[in-house]
Amino acid sequence: MLSEKATPVVRATLPIVGAALGDITELFYRKLFDAHPELLRDLFNRGNQANGEQRKALAGSIAAFAGMLLEQPGTRPDAMLARIAHKHASLGVTSGQYKIVHRHLFAAIAEVLGDAVTDEVAAAWDEVYWMMANALIAVETRLYQEAGATEGEVWRTMEIAGRRQETPDVVSFLLRPRDGRPAGTFRAGQYVGVRAELADGARQIRQYSLSTAPGRPEWRISVKRVRGATGSEGEVSSWLHEHAHPGDVLTVSVPFGDLVLPEGGEPLLLASAGIGNTPVLALLDHLVSTGSGRTVVTVHADRTPADHAHREEHVALARALPGGRLHLWYASPGHDAPDVPAGRADLDGLDLPEDLTAYLCGPLPFMRTVRSDLLRRGIPAERIHYEVFGPDLWLGR
Repeated sequence: MLSEKATPVVRATLPIVGAALGDITELFYRKLFDAHPELLRDLFNRGNQANGEQRKALAGSIAAFAGMLLEQPGTRPDAMLARIAHKHASLGVTSGQYKIVHRHLFAAIAEVLGDAVTDEVAAAWDEVYWMMANALIAVETRLYQEAGATEGEVWRTMEIAGRRQETPDVVSFLLRPRDGRPAGTFRAGQYVGVRAELADGARQIRQYSLSTAPGRPEWRISVKRVRGATGSEGEVSSWLHEHAHPGDVLTVSVPFGDLVLPEGGEPLLLASAGIGNTPVLALLDHLVSTGSGRTVVTVHADRTPADHAHREEHVALARALPGGRLHLWYASPGHDAPDVPAGRADLDGLDLPEDLTAYLCGPLPFMRTVRSDLLRRGIPAERIHYEVFGPDLWLGR
């Protein structure tokens, strides 16, 4: 909870700070990387820095956290903090790095806002920052302890045991420890960080969902080659497609991620689009392997049947559940799926249980549409969970 002294100051200055957050975060990252170029080379996603998405995500998280402190002073935004903390843990972020961020962020705030940053204003926003930072540090410390890892030391080497071309743009990799032991446990829906050493010496990290259920001797990740609208390509996904083959070794984090199923028997909606079906595959596989009797409505949208990664597996798992129902949409079904409706996923005509819990994964426009449909049908927001591949641009909403 913010102090009585800081609360009115933050409330009065939030519109000013919020309006300037775009300029503040842009200057912050420039200052940070000038002082610590190794962070851009080996920790931060260079692609998301170039397209501005990381700046937007940081600005949104700061504004959202400050707003929650003002509007809900007796509560903590645990869901938002958990999502950020899991991503940080998969990167090996350490508590000491929050001091570095603080120094350059507040230098940027002072430079952008100038005389508006009085000692009182600086002290109030310093309180906001450290409330958020310390809360994240606490969650990340717990995550490291649960993973049996020292702070930031989440990496292990794993051998590629198999590679399969799932679609023209998606390759799956089977991973196993080099010492022959089982790959280890995780919770269905979680992801791992993969650190690739690129040609220029950078060690870039990306997260990929584990796309089968726990309990197997090997892990599987499914990697879509990122192709930008301007012709740019994802650095790590392209590297994996071009250079990663059976027998090669990858540096992989222990599993993290909070898109996991709660205990119980409530009905579920598992909605995905494109490569967003990878955590859904793990959730379905887990439900099937544990003999779940839950009502499970599976929804998936894709461009064509040929672009639907793990299509046969996805369909088979959804249909293997006694309480399972499957709904597919393809933008262009073609001759391979004559019974599948053309167009975007449409939940309006589906018979959905009123007490369902929803899990969404896919492009932001898809998830926004599905979430809006569910809210309109009376599903409470707290029962709608999602996973974002990349910076979470929903945090400021």
